[in-house]
Amino acid sequence: MLANKIILVTVDSWEPNHRFPTGHYVRTLGAVGDTNAESEAILIEHEVNCAPFSPDVQSCLPAKGWTIPDDEIARRLDLREGGPTGKVLVCSVDPPGCVDIDDALHAFQCAPGRYQVGVHIADVGHFIKAGTAIDREAASRATTVYLVNRRIDMVPKRLGEDLCSLHEKVDRLAFSCIWEVDEDANILSTRYEKTVIRSKGALSYDEAQLRLDDDRLNDPLTLSLRTLNALARKLRAKRMAAGALVLGSPEVRFVLDSESSDPTDVGIYKHKEANSMVEEFMLLANCSVAAAVTRAFPQCAMLRRHPPPTPGSFDALNRSLVEHGFTLDDSSSHTLGQSLDACTKPADPYFNQLARIMATRSMNQARYFSSGALPPAEYTHYGLACPIYTHFTSPIRRYADQMIHRLLAAIIGWEGVQQDALDPNTMAELTDNLNHRHTMAQYAGRASAGFHTLLYFRGRDVEEDAYIIKVRENGVVVLVPRYGIEGVVFVCGPHDRSPFEYDQKHEALQAAGCRLAAFDKVRVSIRVNVDKPHKPKLELAIVHPKLPGAASAPA
Repeated sequence: MLANKIILVTVDSWEPNHRFPTGHYVRTLGAVGDTNAESEAILIEHEVNCAPFSPDVQSCLPAKGWTIPDDEIARRLDLREGGPTGKVLVCSVDPPGCVDIDDALHAFQCAPGRYQVGVHIADVGHFIKAGTAIDREAASRATTVYLVNRRIDMVPKRLGEDLCSLHEKVDRLAFSCIWEVDEDANILSTRYEKTVIRSKGALSYDEAQLRLDDDRLNDPLTLSLRTLNALARKLRAKRMAAGALVLGSPEVRFVLDSESSDPTDVGIYKHKEANSMVEEFMLLANCSVAAAVTRAFPQCAMLRRHPPPTPGSFDALNRSLVEHGFTLDDSSSHTLGQSLDACTKPADPYFNQLARIMATRSMNQARYFSSGALPPAEYTHYGLACPIYTHFTSPIRRYADQMIHRLLAAIIGWEGVQQDALDPNTMAELTDNLNHRHTMAQYAGRASAGFHTLLYFRGRDVEEDAYIIKVRENGVVVLVPRYGIEGVVFVCGPHDRSPFEYDQKHEALQAAGCRLAAFDKVRVSIRVNVDKPHKPKLELAIVHPKLPGAASAPA
């Protein structure tokens, strides 16, 4: 009855002298290999709460048919028809099909050599008040979780996709960060406003990129985007000069069949300049808000830090790069960035990206913390090379952003702050949960990508180029850029003598007529091993160069 089924069990006890624990059956999730059952198992394994929102939570939302009251509009800066200047054209730029739009932008020239730029963030705080059932639920869930085939929301769907989402041509409440900058993107002034906006366009990255590139388009919205992009380029150049890093991480994207939801294609997501344009202003808003909130609330600001690398983190990577004529200088983020910039091979364009991917994996993870928990010298975000940073721009998907919104609202005199937000112990518990949930969400997303990768390669036998990214005594780890997948290729069986000698100093395996080292390009075959139907495995095998003996293993 339970053969080839995924079941949920609870462990009741584990006696010290027993090999296995004692537990009991809870329920059957579904058949092994079934997409819904496997996805539910991933969510359970990573402690993701996917239960429906309770009636108490739903009751916190306004009644159906709600519209913004006139008295609420009167309290706010009204930007719907261009604002006081008549020049504000707000638009959003997101991935295709995005329905939970929580940020939008505008820019225009306000004087010779001067520009007004605005970042407008969905005002989730208008609907989620501290201490309410919906607030407690959002704090517990902490983040929206993205699997390949589904999204598990932090807030009810009606709030994230309708009431707060900054759709085009509808009135929406926003919390706005508005700067005046000069032509070199230096900030001359900053203000924060509760606003009401009406987006003139909800664009995809491709649509925005087309407007940036097509010289035949010169409508006001396109000109606004070009102003934003020109300023974003200058912001980026200044960040790079200050030591910000361009890091790498394969971002896999699946194309799913509309009926079966099985993957029909898989590949690496390609970023466009439009992506960078949005990113620069989100970073600027996060940095600006972090500084403002910490000045006002030095003991309880919700911040995000990226610790410097642990000493010795880059040693193995450096040994591998030396073999290719490069050296990493990790004495600062600036020197590290320069070193990574230099890791280029004209004959192999992917080499630089691979170096960045491996450098990223050698670093520490960014973490949330309360400003009172650490001295200001430790607030820094290493990867962004900024002294202070927070998350302000995605309150529909991240609870940390909602906490920052509340503190910022208090700064502008919009509303007071509850005592819990000022309590160090409460903030410590909150940041611990945020960090844990964020990590679990990342792991769940990776597990979902791994399962869908198995679905895609099931029944296929593919050969592709790959790169060696790690070398061990009994095998190598390879990365396949085309699909963003990686796996181990063993050079011998678990009980066999290896035909290779392991050269730890040079991060290489050496055999007669064959050498395998980090950054080497190889050709691999990819297939799914279904010898164990309940646990299929992705197998990679090096087909070129020819190894002294068969070598394959699960990814």
